[in-house]
Amino acid sequence: MDETHNNRTSLAKGAKDIAKEAKRQASKNFNKAIDRATDEYSTHRSYNRFHNDEEEEDNYNSYSQQDQYNDDAANDDDGASSDATEGHDDEDEIYEGEYQGVPAYNNGKPQDGQVALGQPVSDSLKSHKELENERQADEEELAQQYELIMQECGHGRFQWQLFFVLGLALMSDGVEVFVVGFVLPSAETDMCVPNSGAGWLGSIVYLGMMFGAFFWGGLSDKVGRKQCLLISMTVNGFFAFLSSFVQGYSMFLLCRMVSGFGIGGAVPIVFSYFAEVLAREKRGEHLSWLCMFWMIGGIYASAMAWAIIPHYGWSFSMGSAYQFHSWRVFVVVCALPCVSAVVALTFMPESPRFYLEMGKHDEAWMVLKHIHDTNMRARGEPERVFTVNRIKIPKQLDELVEMQNESTNPVLKAFAKIRAEFRGIWSTFKKCFSPPVKDNTVKLAAVWFTLSFGFYGLSVWFPDVIKHLQADEYASRVKIHNSERIEDFTFNFTLENQIHRNGVFLNDRFIGMKFKAVTFIDSSFLNCYFEDVSSVGSSFKNCTIVDSFFYNTDIDDFKLTDSRVINSSFHHNKTGCQMTFDDDYSAYWVYFVNFLGTLAVLPGNIVSALLMDKIGRLSMLGGSMVLSGISCFFLWFGTSESMMIFMLCLYNGLSISAWNSLDVVTTELYPTDRRGTGFGFCNALCKLAAVLGNLIFGSLVGITKAIPILLASSVLVCGGLVGLRLPDTRANVLM
Repeated sequence: MDETHNNRTSLAKGAKDIAKEAKRQASKNFNKAIDRATDEYSTHRSYNRFHNDEEEEDNYNSYSQQDQYNDDAANDDDGASSDATEGHDDEDEIYEGEYQGVPAYNNGKPQDGQVALGQPVSDSLKSHKELENERQADEEELAQQYELIMQECGHGRFQWQLFFVLGLALMSDGVEVFVVGFVLPSAETDMCVPNSGAGWLGSIVYLGMMFGAFFWGGLSDKVGRKQCLLISMTVNGFFAFLSSFVQGYSMFLLCRMVSGFGIGGAVPIVFSYFAEVLAREKRGEHLSWLCMFWMIGGIYASAMAWAIIPHYGWSFSMGSAYQFHSWRVFVVVCALPCVSAVVALTFMPESPRFYLEMGKHDEAWMVLKHIHDTNMRARGEPERVFTVNRIKIPKQLDELVEMQNESTNPVLKAFAKIRAEFRGIWSTFKKCFSPPVKDNTVKLAAVWFTLSFGFYGLSVWFPDVIKHLQADEYASRVKIHNSERIEDFTFNFTLENQIHRNGVFLNDRFIGMKFKAVTFIDSSFLNCYFEDVSSVGSSFKNCTIVDSFFYNTDIDDFKLTDSRVINSSFHHNKTGCQMTFDDDYSAYWVYFVNFLGTLAVLPGNIVSALLMDKIGRLSMLGGSMVLSGISCFFLWFGTSESMMIFMLCLYNGLSISAWNSLDVVTTELYPTDRRGTGFGFCNALCKLAAVLGNLIFGSLVGITKAIPILLASSVLVCGGLVGLRLPDTRANVLM
């Protein structure tokens, strides 16, 4: 009996020892899992804290069940073992992210046929305000996680590829702005535009860009950055190319307006798109580098205008109805960056941040993995694994949209969809004027308007002032001939910058020659012969023309002011307006001055990119605008062309830092769901200010110097002071 009792006691003791050992092993494995998770978060940037609360509860319950199971195993026979420890080594490791395909994501919802205990109240029972608060919390959580994800993806080949693609789009915007100024005098002269229609081209293009910025920026928050940019750039490229072939001024205006409408979406979408694939420490610098492409577009347009437009011999014609002059070649060449941007953009993915905002988790994950793998391969580390399992997406609020049923006419369905999109854009626009971004929108609008008004106003004023200075100098060298009498003489050379008063031309021949800025006043032409004569900027005032013959000339009623034509005939007169750029020194000089002005932007652009993250966006913005206003004031003392050109270069070099800072601040101040809309609204105000600046400053050219200088100086300084009141976004994550 004693031996049997001792055996039973030993058996019980052995069972207890086995149970203790099993419990110790289970506790050891559990602690190892905890330590491994902690190490991953602290050293490898774990994303477990962003998982749903329901998932955390499930993990906790599974560990609790595991402990309970191990405790029960202590009461089993000595042959029993724990499933939690069977078949696993102490050194086994599970690497998060080592899987194929897109990770499943159910946003914390139970699977079909399962009931989750402690599940939150259904969304249908919550108020709209509660849902908005939940979405706001989700967005803040997503912003923190997305910043960690972009840090893991790194900055490398993908960002540089997108940098150059979006740079071409931004370059197209810069080209479009400069094309207006360069084409304006040539197009109006070539198409015989009267003074009443002059100046419409510049205004109508800016108006098209204004509406385009608001529309495409708002639409990009609804349908995506890439898709909107692709469509808008296609519209711009097609109508810009078409405008070079149309002959009528009204059709030319229409094409340029639609072209401006298309390119209006470039700036708001480009900066929103690029900012959403940059980590916080890279955002300010690389957005500033991206701004260089706008300046490159200006240099490209200036160089092409300087090289192409003055070459009148490049033109060709098909009869008298179709003329294709050199400025049309310039328009075609300026459409090339846009075409290149459209082709390159088709190979780029959509913004992953936009996908997450729309609740498209799988699409966003695939793009982020593509970014990570592209950068890692470029670094020579293709084995690096993308460790993100799940990404927090904001709660999607169902919006009531009035749509037609499936049996409705397709045309009506299309109109209903368009109406719904416009309503969505307007709804997002109203959010830009609601807390917490309301005050920022008002301040940004003031800064955008003042900076644009001063910049574009002076951009129009500078070249025109230089032209007036040149005209004054040209007029000072005019040759005046009084009461001359010329008989039986053949003119076969150019007469330039002359005034002939009370002259008599008898039996003279004018063959294959040009009148350039020549004015005949109270003169008589008796029995004269005119053949192949061009009269650029010339006129006959109160003259008498008797028994004369005109063949293939451009002398018509518009140039015969208050003159009498007696027994004279005109045959095969040249139709259309005559270009003024043949051997025109002033044209070369004006384009060269614009080229120097855009080239002067380069140093300021480099400095702003290098210092953007060091001294801060607001200091750069306010300081640049104030210094620009001060440099503008010194234009008062400019009395020569060289002085004005120097001040133009200085002003452009100082103001570019303000533009770069403003682009960065505007991008970072708006959350993702209204970033395109807010940026588009500000850019639309920019174009409105450009229209007003063109009208106001253009009307003051040649009248007074005081008003343009004081007006530009004051608005720039005031705008800079308002800019200093904006919140600093240097340390912010991208909401």
